[in-house]
Amino acid sequence: MRRKTVSLCIFILVLFGFALWSIVPFNAKLLGPNGLRLGLDLKGGSQLLYEADLSKKNPSVTDAEAMSAVIGKIQRRVNEYGVAEPTIQKQGTDRILLQLPGIEDINRAISLIGETGLLYFAEQKFDEYGKPVFDEEGNPVFEDEPAEAVSKDGNVEELTGKYLKRAWQDLGAYNEPIVRFEWDSEGAHLFEQITERNLHKQLAILVDEKVISAPVVQAIIGESGQIEGNFTLDEAYDLVTQLNSGALDVPLELIDQRDVDATLGADSIRKSILAAEIGLILLLLFMLLYYRLPGLIACISLGIYGVFLLAIFRVFHANLTLTLPGIAAAILSLGMAVDANILIFERLKEELRAGRTLGAAVEAGFNRAWTAIRDSNITTFIACFILFWLGGTFGAFMVRGFALTLFIGVALSMFTAIVITRTFLRLIVSSRLPASPAAYGVKK
Repeated sequence: MRRKTVSLCIFILVLFGFALWSIVPFNAKLLGPNGLRLGLDLKGGSQLLYEADLSKKNPSVTDAEAMSAVIGKIQRRVNEYGVAEPTIQKQGTDRILLQLPGIEDINRAISLIGETGLLYFAEQKFDEYGKPVFDEEGNPVFEDEPAEAVSKDGNVEELTGKYLKRAWQDLGAYNEPIVRFEWDSEGAHLFEQITERNLHKQLAILVDEKVISAPVVQAIIGESGQIEGNFTLDEAYDLVTQLNSGALDVPLELIDQRDVDATLGADSIRKSILAAEIGLILLLLFMLLYYRLPGLIACISLGIYGVFLLAIFRVFHANLTLTLPGIAAAILSLGMAVDANILIFERLKEELRAGRTLGAAVEAGFNRAWTAIRDSNITTFIACFILFWLGGTFGAFMVRGFALTLFIGVALSMFTAIVITRTFLRLIVSSRLPASPAAYGVKK
């Protein structure tokens, strides 16, 4: 048992070392622009208000269905862009409000989110003599309608992005950014017919009625193709995001744009940290004075817990965003970690009063407290799942952030209380150093 305890203690210390290494140095940047990712309430961002043109929706769907589909595709685009915990809300019947925390290039975000993203092809126009038609500037003129072909079931269909299987970013022969795409079986069938009849002719590739490129078709193409243009890497990435998220069901018009100051900001972070420090000091004093040696071990475990929690936020900062509800969830999970230790230590004191030996009292205290700790934390996990689901369903992303942070914190608090505290107590008991019950808060 002692060898196992020592091995587990070494593992905990090594894990603590890695966690501490991931968050040092302890400076302002830990909560700054290059540290943890802050939410809209702490950092500010941009607010965009869009109006949807529902007159151009598919007549077979209702206004509510069209708006729901648009919001879902905007959500996918925002997630691909890397915005953490955005707020996306429907306002009225035809408006969508977006709040994007920490956006650096708002114009790029506007272009990515608001453009419809409709991919289609247009064939080159020819006059009655079979010669290509050019405009006044000498550019080729293309048909107004998307290119069509006969589908597998015999209907004439337009080849658009709805047949797109996937798109991805790549580099061309001269390391220039390009976008490659792959059709599904129906799209490949249509594309093969279109490229066959336009062999050695120009075929325009358009996104949102804008000609991206107009290459000459050199061979019959079926399943895949590529889009070349004067792309930057960001433009190619944004085009891939638009194509993969699907074309918006209705056009959007940006009717309002404004910068949003942090509703809480640095002052609230400072006050939250001050409140946490005061509470933590009082908590440590109580644990030390009332529980003595176990209280000291609990304080050490809580310190390790705090380092582990910060390390999780720092390592997974791309997916975890710190908001004020998140800070509240972290403090709440800290309180639950203390609660677990109190349950264990009270059981330990009861066993010592009943006359058990110190080693038996420690094991019995943990075993008997485990069911209460387990059940209380399971109910918290259930509440976290419900809050996370409801937050995603109703667009309350700060609620989702609270639920996710609380889940991580409670799971980590169980680990520190059951594994770390127990390991340290076993190590001290096996060393036979303080054997007096008074050291464990029990009067003779």
